Amino acid sequence: MAWGFDQQTDRWWWRHAYSGPVSRKKTGIKFAVHRLNTTALEVPSARLSSSQASFSTGDCDNGNPFETNPSKVKIFDRHLKRKQRDRAAWLLHSNSNSNDSFIDAVAENLLDRLEDCKKTFPTALCLGGSLHAVRRLLRDRGAIEKLIMMDTSYDMVKLCKSSQPDSSNENIETSYVVGDEEFLPIKESSVDLVISCLGLHWTNDLPGAMIQCKLALKPDGLFLAAILGGETLKELRIACTVAQMEREGGISPRVSPLAQVRDAGNLLTRAGFALPGVDVDEYVVKYKSALDLIEHLRTMGETNALLQRSNILTRESALATAAIYDSLFAAEDGTIPATFQVMYMTGWREHPSQQKAKCRGSATISFQDIQKQFGSES
Repeated sequence: MAWGFDQQTDRWWWRHAYSGPVSRKKTGIKFAVHRLNTTALEVPSARLSSSQASFSTGDCDNGNPFETNPSKVKIFDRHLKRKQRDRAAWLLHSNSNSNDSFIDAVAENLLDRLEDCKKTFPTALCLGGSLHAVRRLLRDRGAIEKLIMMDTSYDMVKLCKSSQPDSSNENIETSYVVGDEEFLPIKESSVDLVISCLGLHWTNDLPGAMIQCKLALKPDGLFLAAILGGETLKELRIACTVAQMEREGGISPRVSPLAQVRDAGNLLTRAGFALPGVDVDEYVVKYKSALDLIEHLRTMGETNALLQRSNILTRESALATAAIYDSLFAAEDGTIPATFQVMYMTGWREHPSQQKAKCRGSATISFQDIQKQFGSES
């Protein structure tokens, strides 16, 4: 599912089942266009070939894999998340002179993995999240020649397009697409690299989104992703829970559920990636107050988007949350810490040249012999 914007009618359209990008000449931004699920608009039916259609992991109707329904798993409100991304683009535009040190640290750490690869990646796809930071910090890593920037938010894509690129990235041919990670408008086996920096944890079907990323990769293509882990904002969770129990007599979800570290490797294996790798970093960001933390989350587009969220937060609960946060976690200098757990995932699409594990029982030396050898030397 995704939103598409028509500049002639100045309207947003809700759409299903992508069937390829269409160029908008005025802005240079492409929109993933698909069959419209509405009675107000009519479009000619088009026959989709396997080389032109995009793919999805949703259920199929009448055995047609290109006529898909949205994922049955409904955790996040994707429509609300797109609005939050629009607001984040406006906030980033108003603070264009200052960069987010936390976002830059995550993007830099993720892109550093390209320097560890001797392989080049001529065509790369960058999914929604920290698009602006990835584009600015790429610095010719990976020998990328063609870069596709995609986000669900038109305003975020427009902001990324209007920003000045780094001098080392001026020779990269960059395209901009408005699309959804849950239904990638990308041909199968068409890109060499997929990058997602702090974006995939908002998808309703994370395994399905990762499977689509793998299908979009060419053989021996690389998947790099950074998502927030389950220990993220643990201080805010505690403060919200205590405040709501005191003021309202019950709790409602205020912080989104996130994957645990033990799940990251299983996600890569389930998606079919070869040579999976996962590592975790924890960043502690200090703020002057809880209100500054909330404002930072808004700027990142990381505020609550749960379908089962409570739409009302009373003034008493909000003030109590800030007071409890300060009393429980405030440092000696008066600042409050916020923990962000970031999980970095690496996976490759299968290729015969990749190293593979030996068959069980094929070893010629046992660990007992090694232990005896080193034990005798000591």
